[in-house]
Amino acid sequence: MGIVLLAFGCAKQETTTSTSGTSSAASSNERLTINGAGATFPYPIYSKWFSEYGKKHPNIQINYQSIGSGGGIKQLSAQTVFFGATDGPMTDEQLKSAPGPILHFPTVLGGVVPIYNAPGVKAQLNFPAKTLADIILGRITKWNDPAIGQANPGVALPATDIAVVHRSDGSGTTYIFVDFLSKVSPEFKQKVGVSTSVQWPVGVGAKGNEGVSGLVKQTPGAIGYVELVYALQNKIAYGAVQNKAGKYVTASLESVTAAASSAAANMPDDFRLSITNGDGADAYPISSFTWILLYQNPPDKKRSAAMVDFMKWALTDGQAFAPNLGYAPLPKSVVDKETVALEKVAR
Repeated sequence: MGIVLLAFGCAKQETTTSTSGTSSAASSNERLTINGAGATFPYPIYSKWFSEYGKKHPNIQINYQSIGSGGGIKQLSAQTVFFGATDGPMTDEQLKSAPGPILHFPTVLGGVVPIYNAPGVKAQLNFPAKTLADIILGRITKWNDPAIGQANPGVALPATDIAVVHRSDGSGTTYIFVDFLSKVSPEFKQKVGVSTSVQWPVGVGAKGNEGVSGLVKQTPGAIGYVELVYALQNKIAYGAVQNKAGKYVTASLESVTAAASSAAANMPDDFRLSITNGDGADAYPISSFTWILLYQNPPDKKRSAAMVDFMKWALTDGQAFAPNLGYAPLPKSVVDKETVALEKVAR
């Protein structure tokens, strides 16, 4: 898949009033264009948000390139975009190398799911945590392997070879997936590790959640990983994953919310928090926040004011759009903490 460019707003210049009460650019006559780039994981909700916010503020146009978290971090660090988006928080090293302090703001929660194309299998498959890691490591190579069969009694599994499909681009979806696998498999942690880009032991790469979805759908025997909404949109099978409590849990609004509930109380001030393989019997184990990245002291204060206004809207009114698109809204405690943190952004 190539770069997707979204542009919302219209050419008409008129005075508008900010829904969050912030004045400055969001309520001026001047037309502003704000460019961002990054994660494909939140692309469906961000596109909806930018569209709805553009209707309320026709003088604000937000462009977003869905190029992957790694690309978003690179472009933000190079200051070729005003904001970035990522599903894997920036590392200390990345933050130090940026030209100025960058702040993380969680926007919604989502789940990454193992999608598969196992010929003849109609039932939803269960994936033990370690078995999933062994598949991606290339240690399990057939769909009828006993490790898969034991978790799926009564399911006739084919002898088809397993074809692993992974992301070819720097990806926060990858970060979430390998973060989970590294927690459940010491071998995976040692051989692959945790990053937005890793050296895969086996498999074929595809660009974006869109690319992985498409390749798995057209390849008999394939397995891959995507954000839940892409599995739903493409009508492709996805498995239940064994969580820390030993239960097989299907990704859903409720199970992703359960994964975030205990973590929210321990949210650090910089909002960089992993919730994969979290506690709770009902928690889906491959869940994550996704973040928008903003410079704390950007040179363009008008765009900064408009972006802060958008963020306040997204964290309040915008959360209502999340469930229908397969995302979980943020816990209120996190929204309250972010509202305070947004005041750090110079404007």
